[in-house]
Amino acid sequence: MLHIFLLFSLIFTSTNVLAQDFCVANTASGIVTPSGYPCIMEANVTSDDFAFSGLGVPGNTSNIISAAVTPAFVGQYPAVNGLGLSAARLDLAPGGVIPMHTHPGANELLYVVHGHITCGFISSANKVYLKTLKKGDVMVFPQGLLHFQINAAGKRPSLAIVTFSSPSPGLQILDFALFANDLPSSLLEKSTFLDDAQVKKLKGVLGGTG
Repeated sequence: MLHIFLLFSLIFTSTNVLAQDFCVANTASGIVTPSGYPCIMEANVTSDDFAFSGLGVPGNTSNIISAAVTPAFVGQYPAVNGLGLSAARLDLAPGGVIPMHTHPGANELLYVVHGHITCGFISSANKVYLKTLKKGDVMVFPQGLLHFQINAAGKRPSLAIVTFSSPSPGLQILDFALFANDLPSSLLEKSTFLDDAQVKKLKGVLGGTG
């Protein structure tokens, strides 16, 4: 029994020695792996590295979608590196919309701070899950599924805070994926069932070519 006790003691001690509490990202390294960025030296980490003030600043909603997203991903908030979470602020002016999009790398949880936000996502079986949220409500959006948020009925701005299950959730906006590239219009027309005028109009609005 003594040798078993000593073995477990050795394993426990080794695990504690090798355990790492955090890995504040060295974003200046230019090295990114599937597991994240390399760490800056712990001796150079300060309390300021673990705090982020960006979500307290309203985003500029004077744009084509009347909305703004302020991210607190690993690129803006290096302390979340390797911790499996991140956050963002959503500002939606009346009529503002976060267009249909997906996060390939994370689940999303949205919390409404004030206002009303109509949210929805589409499952892989093409079933729509739609809900209008009010202050204090939350809604979850499973990883990789198309979803959106819109301040459709509100006469005042709406604000939400979202959290993600990854420091780098990724983002692909459907409209931009389709019409903000150089894919030939003839192929888009065949694959989307839109006519030439509609495709050219959307490419013109979103900056696409071809």
